[in-house]
Amino acid sequence: GRLRLLFRGDRSVESQRLGRMVGPCAARGGVSRGDTPAVSVVQRVGRLAGVSPRGCSAVGKSVFHPFGRPAVRQGICAFVLACAARSETVAERWWEHVKFLADDRLEGRNTGSAGHREAAEYVAKKFAEAGLKPGAAKTWMQQVPFVTRQIDEANSSLSLGGSAITLGKEAYFEMRVDPKPETRAELVFVGHGLRAPEMNYDDLKGLDLKGKIAVILGGAPPKWPGAIAAHLQSADVRWAGLRSAGAIGIVNVPLTQTTPWARSSAARVQMQMNADIARADGGDVSVAWNTEYASLLFEGSGHTIDELRKLARAGEPLPKFELRKTLHAKVAVKRGKLESPNVVGLLPGKRKEYVVVSGHLDHIGKTQSFAGDGIFNGAMDNASGIGALIEVARALRNEKLQRGVLFVALTGEEKGLQGSRYFAAKPVVAAKSIAADCNMDMFMPLHDFKAVTILGAEESTLGDIARGTAERRGLRVLPDPAPEQRRFTRSDLYSFIREGIPAIAFKFGYEKGTPEEKIHADW
Repeated sequence: GRLRLLFRGDRSVESQRLGRMVGPCAARGGVSRGDTPAVSVVQRVGRLAGVSPRGCSAVGKSVFHPFGRPAVRQGICAFVLACAARSETVAERWWEHVKFLADDRLEGRNTGSAGHREAAEYVAKKFAEAGLKPGAAKTWMQQVPFVTRQIDEANSSLSLGGSAITLGKEAYFEMRVDPKPETRAELVFVGHGLRAPEMNYDDLKGLDLKGKIAVILGGAPPKWPGAIAAHLQSADVRWAGLRSAGAIGIVNVPLTQTTPWARSSAARVQMQMNADIARADGGDVSVAWNTEYASLLFEGSGHTIDELRKLARAGEPLPKFELRKTLHAKVAVKRGKLESPNVVGLLPGKRKEYVVVSGHLDHIGKTQSFAGDGIFNGAMDNASGIGALIEVARALRNEKLQRGVLFVALTGEEKGLQGSRYFAAKPVVAAKSIAADCNMDMFMPLHDFKAVTILGAEESTLGDIARGTAERRGLRVLPDPAPEQRRFTRSDLYSFIREGIPAIAFKFGYEKGTPEEKIHADW
């Protein structure tokens, strides 16, 4: 396959327009509708990072295509300022970043690993070459301290009603919480396990869960807005409700297994961690249960998992009931500490106000319990976004900006947005000076870029700016086609939103029932 970039229009006009786009973004907490230039930078980032697997095109030059798909006829990467000086090499540079970061040598860039450190040094070097200044107290690295946990599965066990459960096959212990060495408690099915007064909804009303383990069916009522549903399903928000009802632990049965069990189970033996600002509060024990073996939990209860799934997908009320089974967990954990950096580069503006352009540098590393070489290279997730981050910095380096831009390659996203939580809570500049965050995570450039999905668009007027910019660029703006995947809370923009900072993120848009949907599903 061949990759081509076709740039249209007068470059000088486009360059002038792009030079103003980081200017009049409104202050933190509210972005005014009239300040369109603020978000254009990231909208066009999307066009850069959308180097389509079907290809784009180069003016006078073709380059190797990373995904081996046919070329497209239409350019989808018109980040025109980036190509003002050397347009024929933008795609090549982007692809070189992806190749370096996704190379086997870096072993998947796991947080705290040697591979991640090498990747961080690479990004810092490229930031310097792009003309940025060190953004973290005169250094490139904002070190994030972590406390770590790793399951010692050989000395751990799980049983249900006296029968042994095979760890890794039927269930596994989630290390996002810091479990007690031993827990034995009765199980209660609590529906989705959500307490949401703002939606006039409470799965836990009237339930006494004191000293018991809650069994939940993942998901939320299907008619809820996607962002609200995702927020209420985030681990700490859901657990806050369960804890208030007296629960001491949780068993999570997914409504839909969005991540293949083989992959999520393989990652169970990896080191998990929390930044020192984030409490690992999830009760005495947290268990992920394989949907293929969910019937084990409901045998003898008078209900079946198929019945409960049918009710949930139809939006019908879910029953709550005792499972009349005891779960017995023995959990051995190896604990430690480490540091891993957020890489921060600064492009100063006239005012001491800033737009953050972020993307996560880490991926999930290497595990010997997975097929093949065990390396999760993370080309899409998220070397593609970091490559775009570097090229946007390069594109803007000679522009006179009203606001400064902080380019941040975040760590710990795969550990639960830990690096962005740390940065949003302890930014390298005054928190009130941050106007917005525009996040680049898994653009999934798998087809022509004709439409965009903007995560977080409904949470601030930043969404209005992004929608207007997309429409002027000839892009349709589509709603999230898979809100059940909770991408709003699984990407780093969520950390900024929780701190009151307007934030958005971009995905290649597609509609249900289209060939593009099948491409995404196949991938």
